[in-house]
Amino acid sequence: MNPKNSLRRTLVAATAAAAFIAPLAAQAQDIKPRIIRFGYGLVENSNQGRAVKMFAEAVEKASGGKMRVRAVGAAALGSDVQMQQALIGGAQEMMVGSTATLVGIVKEMALWDTPFLVGNAQEADALLDGAIGQRVMAKMPEKGLVGLVYWENGFRNLTNSKRPVTRAEDLDGIKLRVMQNPVYLDSFKLLGANAVPMAFSELFGALETKTVDGQENPFNTILSSKFYEVQKYVSVTNHVYSPWIVMVSKKYWDGLSAAEQKVLMDAARASRDFERKDTRAEAAKAVAELKAKGMQVNEVAPAEVARMREKLTRVNAGIATQVGMELWNDTRAELVKLRGK
Repeated sequence: MNPKNSLRRTLVAATAAAAFIAPLAAQAQDIKPRIIRFGYGLVENSNQGRAVKMFAEAVEKASGGKMRVRAVGAAALGSDVQMQQALIGGAQEMMVGSTATLVGIVKEMALWDTPFLVGNAQEADALLDGAIGQRVMAKMPEKGLVGLVYWENGFRNLTNSKRPVTRAEDLDGIKLRVMQNPVYLDSFKLLGANAVPMAFSELFGALETKTVDGQENPFNTILSSKFYEVQKYVSVTNHVYSPWIVMVSKKYWDGLSAAEQKVLMDAARASRDFERKDTRAEAAKAVAELKAKGMQVNEVAPAEVARMREKLTRVNAGIATQVGMELWNDTRAELVKLRGK
């Protein structure tokens, strides 16, 4: 064979192959990953921020980079209520926020606002991850939202800049920020506080300017939000176990393939386990850190907690009516069963 002809054939073949491969490479570059905007209220260096980061890494790894989460914290995409509306409208893909701010959309979410509903984290996990929690979550799609998992916010406690709260009467005259939720408003009004509904994103400034005197949140949030800079007293009441919920816009969810939905669900479940472990470890250390920052911490005596609970009987009756007596009674029965174990 003529060496020149052989070389010519090789060059022609190489040119043809390059012409075939080049459009494919360009096409591959044009396939952009799905960007999922995931909003949350706390700062990046918080239990919420760490869990969102873990979720994002899990999604990117499981999807081979085809799905990427853009985490946006510090309420930069708006308050919980604003982000919920963005999800319903399809303008935002995902968020994590308090179940308490969802009550106006999904009335059954009020179940989790019940004062002194659960006694410990184990009861909360079993209730949220079991049939009761899933029944409540199943009400979301008809409202334009898809719930994936519950995270832990934690047991809520009081802080203020005026005095220690050792009994309900100590709340008299204290302007207390509460979530934009009727159960929280009614509960603290019955306990004697001047309850002021306010978005979390506005809270630090309101405490700093004395627009409000106090607020109530889990230890982790009190610490990560630096409320110790504008608050003096922490009163341990554990008055509500507060969950967060990871949500997806139903409009967005319905546009995903079954495989893509599985990526998000698997990552959400992994993030739930990570977040609860992280939150509980941080909460165990947070009280000592708050004391080191100068806050005065007092435990409210069990007898006083019982008095507070009694004052809220009317609130509980209202919650039962709101969520439906069947769900309320089934929840009570499930708690009796859990406590029997």
